[in-house]
Amino acid sequence: MAIHWTLKPFEALSNNELYKILQLRAAVFIVEQQCAFQDIDDKDQKASHVCAWEADKLIAYTRILPPGISYTEASIGRVVNSASVRGSGIGRELMQRSINAVYQLFGQVSIRIGAQFYLKNFYESFGFVQDSDIYLEDNIEHIKMILA
Repeated sequence: MAIHWTLKPFEALSNNELYKILQLRAAVFIVEQQCAFQDIDDKDQKASHVCAWEADKLIAYTRILPPGISYTEASIGRVVNSASVRGSGIGRELMQRSINAVYQLFGQVSIRIGAQFYLKNFYESFGFVQDSDIYLEDNIEHIKMILA
């Protein structure tokens, strides 16, 4: 089946698209990773949303935040893939499309992320470098990384 990619500001998301985004984020970040945390944080409205759709199923997602919202730099967050597509390479495509979306929206700016530590090598393969010590967020080891 073909994958359809979208990049939309919050206001352009349909109710169904927003529902699917929140559903995937809850399934992975809250249920699968067993983290009770406030996913809905008043940043989605300021974000652009990168989505990979297979028919009407959301299979991969990130949100792009402009500089000054989460960090001084632009950021990519809520990086998530459906369990059904893990190992297929969709995560690499999602991240590359997200980096490209940042540049499309804001120019050649630096990008900061808060990454789960176990994914350090994955993000380094895109040029991100670690620039913080390991810290716990929701009992999961994280690091800050930057793509300058």
